[in-house]
Amino acid sequence: MKLTSKGRYAVTAMLDLAIRCDSGPVSLSEISERQDISLSYLEQLFARLRKANLVRSVRGPGGGYALARKAKEISVGSVIHAVNETVDATRCKGQADCQGGERCLTHTLWQDLSDRVNDFLNGISLQDLISTEQVKDVSSRQSDRAKTTDINILLQV
Repeated sequence: MKLTSKGRYAVTAMLDLAIRCDSGPVSLSEISERQDISLSYLEQLFARLRKANLVRSVRGPGGGYALARKAKEISVGSVIHAVNETVDATRCKGQADCQGGERCLTHTLWQDLSDRVNDFLNGISLQDLISTEQVKDVSSRQSDRAKTTDINILLQV
């Protein structure tokens, strides 16, 4: 079972957006800088997230992205699913044709594991994550680092 960088980056970017969207739309370049994710990659991810109605774009000066629903209504599982990721421990992608076209000896074990992982991810909302002390601490550190970078850029001018 492997969650690729696509799923990880999508969840990270959505969490960043959820933390900051109360202040208005958040630009992808800001998320890119804070989370060290390529801007072009974020653009691809957000096109999928928008298609899944998890985010909405805001045009014009001060534009960017905002959550399409409240953070408590968006599960981590829905974010992963929106970018066409799956968390599947089976070899056969759940088709039960793992051994020469038939179910293997351990198919049910791996299918049950996949189901539990998906239930777990679907049971965690962005709001649940925002509320944790660890996420608050990391978010604060990232904001402080971004402010320091902005000040250094201004001083160089």
